[in-house]
Amino acid sequence: MARLPESLTLSSLSTHWIRKVMQLKNDEFRYGVVAQLFHWAIVVLIIVQFILASRADDLPLGPAKIAVLAQHKSFGITILGLALLRLIWRWLNPVPAEPLDIPQWQRIAARVSHIGLYALLLITPLVGWLMSSARNFPVSWFGLVTLPDFIKPNRPAYDFLHETHELLALTLFGLAVLHIAAALKHHFIDKDNVLRRMLPVKLKQDRS
Repeated sequence: MARLPESLTLSSLSTHWIRKVMQLKNDEFRYGVVAQLFHWAIVVLIIVQFILASRADDLPLGPAKIAVLAQHKSFGITILGLALLRLIWRWLNPVPAEPLDIPQWQRIAARVSHIGLYALLLITPLVGWLMSSARNFPVSWFGLVTLPDFIKPNRPAYDFLHETHELLALTLFGLAVLHIAAALKHHFIDKDNVLRRMLPVKLKQDRS
């Protein structure tokens, strides 16, 4: 069987990969790979955070619990950094257009939920950072960088921030569940491209 020239094969594969998968920037119809990486990385890290928090709650005070909490803090700082970068990238890139037949109340609800999610992604780790400072527990990023303390040790402040952190985390979880439910509704019931805009691979229904 005759073989295609190597240069032609590699060129074709490279062009197909870049155009179909590695679209860096957003366009009118879908999010680019950078926005998708920010989105799905934060999704995975939020899941990891809830798993780590649950593990820490089940452990008695000791080295194992402290190690799990250190990981929880490091991933929290990572989420904070990714959320900031994602906001900057969103500001620099146009957001893909929504389907024209979406009711106005759903558009408003989507905007409000997105604002809430961004706010919680920023505020929740910041409150956790303050909480650790108030308890005189250092916050480091995977042991590589030790972050400064914003407040002095203060037990009443720690108790308040601890409760606030848990409330914010539960609110974030609730909003995330609503966000997932809305995306699945658009995909399976409305059958529009709202979910497909954020998927890594273009599907046949995509107009781009």
